[in-house]
Amino acid sequence: MRPEILNPLFTDTTYLPGVGPKVAALINKVAGPRVIDLLFTLPTGLIDRSARPKITEAVEGQLVTLEVSIDKHQPPPKGMSRLPYKVLCSDESGFITLAFFHARADYLLKMLPEGSKRLISGKIERFSGGLQIVHPDHIVDPEKADELPLFEPVYPLTASLHSKTMRKAVSGAVEKCPDLREWLDPSVVAREKWPSWRDAMRSVHQPQSRLDLSDDNVHRQRLAYDELLANQLALALTRQNRQKGKGRILRGDESLRSAVQRALPFSLTNDQHQVLADIYRDMAAPTRMIRLVQGDVGSGKTVVALLALLCAVEAGAQGALMAPTEILARQHYEFIAPLLEDTNISVEIVTGRDKGQERAAKLAGLEKGYINILIGTHAIFSDDVSFNDLGLIIVDEQHRFGVFQRLALQEKGLRSDVLVMTATPIPRSLALTTYGDMDISQIREKPPGRQPVDTRAIPLERLGEVSSAVSRAIERGEQVYWVCPMVEENADIELTAVETRYAHLQQLLGDRVGLVHGKMKSAEKDAVVTAFYNKQISLLVATTVIEVGVNAPDATIMVIEHAERFGLAQLHQLRGRVGRGNRQSTCLLLYKAIEKGELGETAKARLNVLRETDDGFVIAEEDLRLRGPGDFLGSAQSGFPDFRLADASKHASLLSMARDDSALILSQDPTLSTVRGQALKTLLYLFSRNDAVKLLKSG
Repeated sequence: MRPEILNPLFTDTTYLPGVGPKVAALINKVAGPRVIDLLFTLPTGLIDRSARPKITEAVEGQLVTLEVSIDKHQPPPKGMSRLPYKVLCSDESGFITLAFFHARADYLLKMLPEGSKRLISGKIERFSGGLQIVHPDHIVDPEKADELPLFEPVYPLTASLHSKTMRKAVSGAVEKCPDLREWLDPSVVAREKWPSWRDAMRSVHQPQSRLDLSDDNVHRQRLAYDELLANQLALALTRQNRQKGKGRILRGDESLRSAVQRALPFSLTNDQHQVLADIYRDMAAPTRMIRLVQGDVGSGKTVVALLALLCAVEAGAQGALMAPTEILARQHYEFIAPLLEDTNISVEIVTGRDKGQERAAKLAGLEKGYINILIGTHAIFSDDVSFNDLGLIIVDEQHRFGVFQRLALQEKGLRSDVLVMTATPIPRSLALTTYGDMDISQIREKPPGRQPVDTRAIPLERLGEVSSAVSRAIERGEQVYWVCPMVEENADIELTAVETRYAHLQQLLGDRVGLVHGKMKSAEKDAVVTAFYNKQISLLVATTVIEVGVNAPDATIMVIEHAERFGLAQLHQLRGRVGRGNRQSTCLLLYKAIEKGELGETAKARLNVLRETDDGFVIAEEDLRLRGPGDFLGSAQSGFPDFRLADASKHASLLSMARDDSALILSQDPTLSTVRGQALKTLLYLFSRNDAVKLLKSG
């Protein structure tokens, strides 16, 4: 159960003063539905009203606060209501006009009585040779000067949600902040000079200068650390829970692995040998393996997966390999099955398309243990799929799988080992925040003989030249990918739709062009990709659906339209679709120029990185630096934690601290039963890491 002290923070925003259902719906769009969502929506800017010049010292465009005398009201002439209502004001240095459109005279006479003094705050404009402020932001009696905020935080807004309303709602949320028992080590608080959680939360919503908005501000650092500690503690609890649960010892006699390695047309790289040593050691241990293998594009992860599966089979267990798409599952099957032809190992594939007797026969064979290795999509973990003795689960290209989904996978087998593979190199900071419950291995080395892909950035204005070059390559018997960022034309966004480009290229090349995108049915996509793989079509026009898992050795050209709109890591993945054979390959990055063929600075820096290196790990770190974690791989599908207060790239040192602290906490208090441990449970609930608390009870 969530601690009672936190309940006010997890109520609906309609419980805040001045927030009704309509305003709550608007706040929900920019922050979320609960009070805590408002608290975790930090200011993005600051309105500074501290400048207090005399009228003649005020600069056009400046936001100022003036103390003026109200000299005279000038309503617009009758019948000319479109003209502004003017109020003439002065101080000892000069004059200024306040202008109000569609104003009510009685309201202005009450707010600005002639002969009185007022504090006026707003932006200075010059009009008809004089100074004016149109619709001042604040009008205050000098005797009530404390009612005029000199500093106002700026929050994200949406249509019909006014900044004043948002600020009032956040202020109400801050008032609900409880005084929580300290969960940080006192020595850390003293060393970093950090305030309490409640004081930090109050301070970040009351910035007094632009320095208060920076990531290294002491109050923001405290809150960022709290969020990172909750993340790392949850991952550490998951790891602890796994280590407590018994695994099984899977140690084979190497007979199958040796036979397959002898049949391979290449030798394993040093990195592959090292990663396999890590995997075999984990499988031979009595605890469950849960390991992530990061391998750059073309580094040979499938071979590693096969040898790991064979280790499980040698030990008398079954193995399962799960891929994110039917296309990739089928390619794994087509690579693995021929290598096992001369053994007595049975390998089978199951996808969502298997129906009726064929599916029933496969499932019966699996349950009785006749099938040693099963390959497929997530369909292999449907309720009706039962293994005889599942010892190893390999999940390929599933960076979308969260911590607790990984735990659920293990329940399918009796204490099964889990191996997760990705061709997406993940920056160290993000790997810590997402895969901190796992052991991590990397394959950075490329197999010998691979030629680097020649990468060039070309303005979209030269589209005709690119089309001609593609046509010539196809005449030479080469294959080409052409990637666009959208499926259908959208009048509001000037990006080339894949269907439009397909129609254009089909006019040039006829039926040698195929189309594949995410809105097509799986069977349709598979048919087109298979036709491309079998060289029945020469040009595949696609969205990023082909980013992972399409293997065509004769593809030598990758064209990416609007490359400036893609992340670096994604561009690297797409580039990895070519250069798989022995021919020189090219990646053409077509970009929309801002003016005269020029790119924006950030886009130029990103494309330059791609041209200068083919090391996916270097590219991933640079992508994170340039775009931030929210955009790395696309925030909606990345599987990375959606931090509200922390930034994994800017708070990397805090992340390392949080990892070390969480390890120390659990070594001293594995059940979080001490006074500090109880406070840390509150921290986990505060950041909605409830699943981690459940592990304490189940363990």
